[in-house]
Amino acid sequence: MASPDVDSPWLCAATESFGGCFNAQIEEVKSTNVLNVLEAPTSSVYDTRNIPKPPPYPNTTSKTTSHCKRISASCSVPKETKDTWDRLFKEAYGSDVYIITESNSCIPAHCNVLSIVSPVLGTILQQSKVKNGIRYISILGVPCEAVHVFIRFLYSSCFEEDEMKKFVLHLLVLSHSYSVPSLKRVCIDLLEQDCLTRENVIDVLQLARSCDAPRLSLICVRMVVKDLKSVSSTEGWKVMRRANPALEQELVESVVEADSRKQERLRKIEERKVYLQLYEAMEALLHICRDGCRTIGPSGKMLKGSHVACDFPACKGLESLVRHFSKCKSRVPGGCIHCKRMWQLLELHSRMCDEPDSCKVPLCRHFKEKMQQQTKKEEAKWKLLVSKVIAAKNALGPFSARRLDLF
Repeated sequence: MASPDVDSPWLCAATESFGGCFNAQIEEVKSTNVLNVLEAPTSSVYDTRNIPKPPPYPNTTSKTTSHCKRISASCSVPKETKDTWDRLFKEAYGSDVYIITESNSCIPAHCNVLSIVSPVLGTILQQSKVKNGIRYISILGVPCEAVHVFIRFLYSSCFEEDEMKKFVLHLLVLSHSYSVPSLKRVCIDLLEQDCLTRENVIDVLQLARSCDAPRLSLICVRMVVKDLKSVSSTEGWKVMRRANPALEQELVESVVEADSRKQERLRKIEERKVYLQLYEAMEALLHICRDGCRTIGPSGKMLKGSHVACDFPACKGLESLVRHFSKCKSRVPGGCIHCKRMWQLLELHSRMCDEPDSCKVPLCRHFKEKMQQQTKKEEAKWKLLVSKVIAAKNALGPFSARRLDLF
């Protein structure tokens, strides 16, 4: 909207009114500075260049656009409208197209409706010949009932659930071939949620790849990988083996790869359990040497007794190992398997301990000094072990019931 003319009577009247207001303020405030700033014009006609430009009008376009978006997002088609379009298809009033299907059956339809809903059908109709005002096109290769369900969906998006389940594979092909994404979504959702079985999974997989349905294809592959033994005994697999051996090889490789990933995952879980046990052993070792537990601990410490439960899972087994280590006659590294394990635990603790001078675990400082004499290969091996144990400790998270005071 354009701004008003600067010489209009309305603007002159408004200027006189504002001038009177300013004059009233000037008369009340006896200050030269204020007079210079708020000095009012002495006449209603003055230089229009001093008039400030009016503020811009509110942007009604953006509000209208967002309002339209909200309306379009909340619109729903009433049942009466769907029934009207469904009735138009069933009664074929004013139809100008005949669709030829298998067994020479004809389905009457309307050229404008088909052209608007499906651009592919619109192109075919433009190229078709007209006989007595009627156009004829053919949709072959699928049952007549499937074509009937397909054309009805183009009119009203209505369908019977049992018919949709019966012809879902045919309708998936039709929706892809004639570019009807709304029907394609319905078919894909139905297959993913209700109609996918081990008998038809191979057929659905091949159709999904041909009809550009990657999510459905992935679901089919996962189903095959999960139950290859049952799927490989179906008729669909046997036909696929003869017609598409490359797909069979791909599926078998997917099964092998999935099995390898599963084995690797189990191996890492078992490995993580071992490192977690080492972490618990380090925790229990520090607990025994610092506080004492049950029947073993530092001298001068009042022990609780064997009937009291301990919060450290590895404490009981570690007590037996420490007791054996103190009495074993061949207590040298490599002599006794139990003593060797104890030596390893003591060295692992020393590598994780940051206070060797005040630590109460035996031989902690001794192993700290021994590190200087080890080879780079042994040093790298121990560093890797320490990092794995620390990672297992961190994996427990902040909600662990136990706390490690080694650091």
